[in-house]
Amino acid sequence: MIMRTLAKELNSKSGKVNLAGWVNSRRDHGGLIFIDLRDHTGIIQLVVDPNTANAFKLAETLRDEFVIKATGTVRKRGAGLENPNIPTGDIEVVVEDMELLNRSEPLPVSTHDEGVEAGEEIRLKYRYLDMRRPKMQNRLIRRSEYYRFMRDYMHEHEFIEVTTPILANSSPEGARDFLIPSRLRSGMFYALPQAPQQFKQLLMVGGIPRYYQIAACFRDEDPRADRLYGEFYQLDCEMSFVDDGETVRKEMEPLIKGLVKDFAGKKLLSEDIPRIPYQESMEKYGVDKPDLRYGMELIDLTEDMKNTEFSVFAKAKCVKAICVKGGADLTRSQIDNFTDKARKLGAGGLAYITYTKEGAKSPIAKFLSEKELEAIKKKTGAKEGDTVFFGADKREKVNKVLGQLRIAFADHFGLKDPNVVALCWIVDFPFYEWDEGSDKLDFGHNPFSMPKGGLKTLEAAKTKEEKLAIVADQYDMVMNGYEICSGAVRNHNPEIMYKVFGILGYDKKYVEERFGGMLNAFKFGAPPHAGCAYGIDRMFMVLEDVENIREIVAFPKNGNGVDLMMSSPSVVDEYQLDDLHIKVVEEEKIDLK
Repeated sequence: MIMRTLAKELNSKSGKVNLAGWVNSRRDHGGLIFIDLRDHTGIIQLVVDPNTANAFKLAETLRDEFVIKATGTVRKRGAGLENPNIPTGDIEVVVEDMELLNRSEPLPVSTHDEGVEAGEEIRLKYRYLDMRRPKMQNRLIRRSEYYRFMRDYMHEHEFIEVTTPILANSSPEGARDFLIPSRLRSGMFYALPQAPQQFKQLLMVGGIPRYYQIAACFRDEDPRADRLYGEFYQLDCEMSFVDDGETVRKEMEPLIKGLVKDFAGKKLLSEDIPRIPYQESMEKYGVDKPDLRYGMELIDLTEDMKNTEFSVFAKAKCVKAICVKGGADLTRSQIDNFTDKARKLGAGGLAYITYTKEGAKSPIAKFLSEKELEAIKKKTGAKEGDTVFFGADKREKVNKVLGQLRIAFADHFGLKDPNVVALCWIVDFPFYEWDEGSDKLDFGHNPFSMPKGGLKTLEAAKTKEEKLAIVADQYDMVMNGYEICSGAVRNHNPEIMYKVFGILGYDKKYVEERFGGMLNAFKFGAPPHAGCAYGIDRMFMVLEDVENIREIVAFPKNGNGVDLMMSSPSVVDEYQLDDLHIKVVEEEKIDLK
């Protein structure tokens, strides 16, 4: 073992020390050579004098990222030579002996935070070098502390940590499974778990009172700024003898508040976390994960416009508006950009009214009556300097367009205070939804959640509308516009499970083939239970003020789902495919770059 003192441990009284790390930089001042030595805790300046012949000779050959160890004595720097930018800036180490531990080739990416960073692709290819940057080092250390914070809370609240299988069965969780062919059972497949859903429910049947784990989950869905490709981690938990979602919500809220205030050092918008029904969220914010740090709620003007002479509003089933404070400062070009965004979302255009000293100005104002103009101003709360934007179409489309414009306006006007965290619970999700593509009913979210009202509600629903009105005892937590948690009261009754699938046309045989393990377990005294799962990658991204989720993970895939560092996915040998009874019918050439 190499005995060494870390940079963070050094002070003017340290005396003789042994150091080891990377050469962060080297400066040759003729008679003296200065080396900034970096370890994972910081940087210390080494001074190499020509009188220490061996050390000086070695120092002349050193380059950035060479790995060395050095022995020397700590002393204070001379007056005026201090470096206030680093904690050890008032001391240096006079080297007595030095040894080269390993060389480094010229670097393809920088290991410094300063300056322009290399593009993401090359940084991911050389992630082990990118990881040496202090910013990345600190982020991984913070992530470790983040895990410890969560684990401490869960243990204090008597949750039992249990790991569940990685090789599992395929399950309809809403995304594509990663399938694993079985060598021993030809033609059959395992699946990597999208979530430990069935296993944690079985733990409740097994008598575990409170379960949790930091679980690896796998979903074959396209990546985006807040979603990793392929794999992610969640804080998964479940509680037995719980038959209402509020119990779970109250149990987990203190953890999230603690992470916001004590771990991240941020301010909560409100200590009281609101519960917002799904339909209300869609009507007021146009999304089911609203950012509450800013207003601009969607205002329904449908009734006010039912007799209007403005044909666009008259023909629409729904008319809504949002008031953008300070919107009068938007240029024509900026309004055109927002109009283009609205069109891409399916709108025909973007009508608006700007309020100035002279009154309401708009291309559509002449088509609206004084009564209608007054209703718009009163309901939206518009004042001088504001602009009101409208959506007119089917209700779902209006909500979608204005919901996304609300987010875009907040970005444009800088309304998202990074030091404030707004939390809310979205509750009462629809159990079923209508799939326009297949023209039939499908699960709205989680098929294992309990419909409110239980079996009676399911049996009473005869029409399409009645089935779509069924509400699940299901809940999501939202943080600054990101969904960070999903949970539900679970369906622990086999009869209800048969019925929820039966409404979609699946018979008992299908349910038993797909979920036989759970169904059989539920026949032996399954307690009521409920739980939730927090997406800890996404939540950490928000708490750390990072815009791209790949920046908070040690070894992420790129935007195309490729590991550039390990060249994965890759072609495998023919004998491996033979063992698995698999034949590649058509081989595609994939550019890993």
